[in-house]
Amino acid sequence: MAALKIKKGATSRSAYNLRPTFSDDIERHTLAVVVENEPGVLARVIGLFSGRGYNIESLTVAEVDHMGGLSRITIVTNGTPQVITQITAQLSRIVPVREVHDLTVEGATVERELAMFDVAGTGKKRLEALRLADIFRARVVDSTLKSFIFEITGTPEKIDAFAELMRPLGLRELVRTGVAALPRGE
Repeated sequence: MAALKIKKGATSRSAYNLRPTFSDDIERHTLAVVVENEPGVLARVIGLFSGRGYNIESLTVAEVDHMGGLSRITIVTNGTPQVITQITAQLSRIVPVREVHDLTVEGATVERELAMFDVAGTGKKRLEALRLADIFRARVVDSTLKSFIFEITGTPEKIDAFAELMRPLGLRELVRTGVAALPRGE
């Protein structure tokens, strides 16, 4: 990722704007946040990011324990190591938050995302879209004489690669679920 460049001789940065400079190493981190499933929790978590100018690349939320009333928020974000440390510490202090795990730091993870692609095409473009879908193991979940809807599951990079190949073939719309991640087994 390209870092924001600052002119030489620039003054020090505010503690409220910890955006990267040319010398900072930007890292992508996947955070797993277990929260009590109650109204307003997601807004508080998102408010922490927006209030400090942190970016969220991906956000997935689902209830994981119906009896215990717990949900899991998976957040993919990026920043310097100091920013990531600050984010995890601040998330831990939000009252309905039970656990915060930086999966990137804790070890190898398995990340998957689901996406659907609406691709229009006839003739050779249609055949090429079907051929590429087969290579990427995408499933056709809807088909008309002039379009397909493909479903694909994989890493975010795999989905990005499939999208780039579908664009010239008639990609009309793309929807993504966001990243779901778990630590790898021992």
